[in-house]
Amino acid sequence: MQAVLTILALNFAISALLFVILWRVAVRLNDPSFIDSWWALGVVVLAWSTFLQAPDPGAHTLALLALATAWGLRLGLFLLWRWQSHGHDRRYEKLAQRAKDKHGMSFAQFALVWVFGPQTLLQFVMALPAQLGQIAPPERFGELALAGLILSTLGIIYEAIADTQLAVFKANTANKGKVMDRGLWRYSRHPNYFGELCAWWGMYLIACETPYGAWSLPGPLLLTFLLTRVSGAPTTEPHLSKTRPDYETYKRRTSSFIPLPPRS
Repeated sequence: MQAVLTILALNFAISALLFVILWRVAVRLNDPSFIDSWWALGVVVLAWSTFLQAPDPGAHTLALLALATAWGLRLGLFLLWRWQSHGHDRRYEKLAQRAKDKHGMSFAQFALVWVFGPQTLLQFVMALPAQLGQIAPPERFGELALAGLILSTLGIIYEAIADTQLAVFKANTANKGKVMDRGLWRYSRHPNYFGELCAWWGMYLIACETPYGAWSLPGPLLLTFLLTRVSGAPTTEPHLSKTRPDYETYKRRTSSFIPLPPRS
């Protein structure tokens, strides 16, 4: 157990240091929007930091390292491209203005207290399956881990397809003001979030076959809560309802997360 705590402590220290550096970059840019990409890329750092410290890596270790790296690089680079293409995120602009008006915070204070500080902790907890699940001796890769590997792989692919379909749809100027209801978006309003949940619940199943992996349950639970109740659907849907005339109709006929045939 002491070795596990040492690995986690070092991981957190590395992550916190990198968040501080990025906070300083955000202050210079007067824009924290790129932190969304680090939400994913930072998980890659945590996964590799664990791998380099883990003694006798086995099949579970390699599977979690590969899945966390694939998920983090794919999503992180996609979000970095989106930030460079679209610029400042309206959500952070509104939060920064609110912090200034109500609490008299400078931009640096807002970015540290409301953005970078919380995300340091949230990212660390969310990535627990990719950390605790790697601290395992070589052992048989059982049925539960195999199910997790399949679920996580499909989730990563599903999320990638959904993001690509939406990016292509938005790139077409003829679709401005329209609702994306094609492809995977025909069967759920948030197929990208559904894929992300599958990816991390799958990694948790792999971790459950390891000595400490079951203790990483707060990770997928936190991600589920964030996407369904905090920063996922609750922040995007009100905006879409205001800016897309047909969104309420789309909302009534389309499942929120789990892909289902459209309702009549």
